[in-house]
Amino acid sequence: MSFFGDILTSLFDRAPMLRGAVPDDNKPIEMLCRDLLSSRGDVSGMSLAKLVLDRYAHFDDEQKLALFTLLSKEMDVPCDDAVAALKTYSESPTAAHYAALTNLVEPARLRLIRRLNQTQDATAQLVAMRRDLLRFLGDHPDLKKLDIDFKNLFTTWFNRGFLVLRPINWGSPAHILEKIISYESVHAIDSWDDLRRRLQPDDRRCFAFFHPAMPDEPLIFVEVALTRGTPNSVQNILSEHRDPQAAVDADTATFYSISNCQTGLAGISFGNSLIKTVVEYLLRDLPQIKYFVTLSPIPGLVKWLRENNKFEQATDAQALLPLAAHYLLEAKHRTGQPRDPVARFHLNNGAFVEAVHADADISANGMAQSCGVMVNYRYDLNKISTNHEAYANQQSVVASKAVRALADQAQTADA
Repeated sequence: MSFFGDILTSLFDRAPMLRGAVPDDNKPIEMLCRDLLSSRGDVSGMSLAKLVLDRYAHFDDEQKLALFTLLSKEMDVPCDDAVAALKTYSESPTAAHYAALTNLVEPARLRLIRRLNQTQDATAQLVAMRRDLLRFLGDHPDLKKLDIDFKNLFTTWFNRGFLVLRPINWGSPAHILEKIISYESVHAIDSWDDLRRRLQPDDRRCFAFFHPAMPDEPLIFVEVALTRGTPNSVQNILSEHRDPQAAVDADTATFYSISNCQTGLAGISFGNSLIKTVVEYLLRDLPQIKYFVTLSPIPGLVKWLRENNKFEQATDAQALLPLAAHYLLEAKHRTGQPRDPVARFHLNNGAFVEAVHADADISANGMAQSCGVMVNYRYDLNKISTNHEAYANQQSVVASKAVRALADQAQTADA
């Protein structure tokens, strides 16, 4: 039985018995791909799709690159035909001409990817295929068109309407728990006891998004600490010596770790929907929760300090916090948005910068990326939409008075 049980199994079972002619396994993969594009029957199409994906699974990097190059160059948009179809449609915008136009502007590789997605586990295999593709993009920018097609399809296939939120707890299946350990990318889980401390106590929660086509693979998950007040140290949250409290006594839900799990889904946004859905879930279960905050890393702070010859100024917390506040509010990415990627994520979701804390992550990674500084982003449910609009339209960084005062100290020191 899959993680979601019989309901999703019956709805999304895509492993019918394949009967009929077996494709020629001796054909080159490019011929198999073209056969799949020209196939009219469901059974033959599924057999071909399975054969192509099985063949790909045993490819080395040279063979994978050759296939990606073929798809990018030889299965492109037929430009001359598409231009002619556009001219015809502009002169006579009928439904038939529109259908002809949309068919011609769609590259054959896009239809091929869709046709590959016919068999059991095909979606997961295609996600893994894009993971491979992303490795090649740096040295082979000509493959970017293929990646755009993958991303466009995945954006549709992994639409929020298809995602399922599941609580993860100590009683979840072992293979799911193993993946939570493996995929944790913010604060490493170093043992099963460490995982137990994050999942079993009454004041801890974890939630993940799953997709019915990949029922045993979390897409993204968030770890939550239920606290009294806003935490200022991740070591305190993760401490094996802390005293758990009853969830009903908490007034704050702190998101202290958000991990994307599937490299092949890079660029597909799940975090915004995840946080909003988890907030709704928590309010149904624990209506006394009043505050929703993060305790977030500042991954680019040390690099920025070094680039701007400020690292030597960060001698202690008194000097470091104003610099961190200035970085979060004023340092810009080439797009004009905040330089810090975590800041961009939460600000775009409608949060605001509430506080910065020294010695908040004294792990080796925390010290290396931000000298131990962390930041609270607060999700004020009454102001999320306003904050999001301010960020989206004016790229405004909404922050508390305390954080702005700290940033002003850094500017005064520069002057």
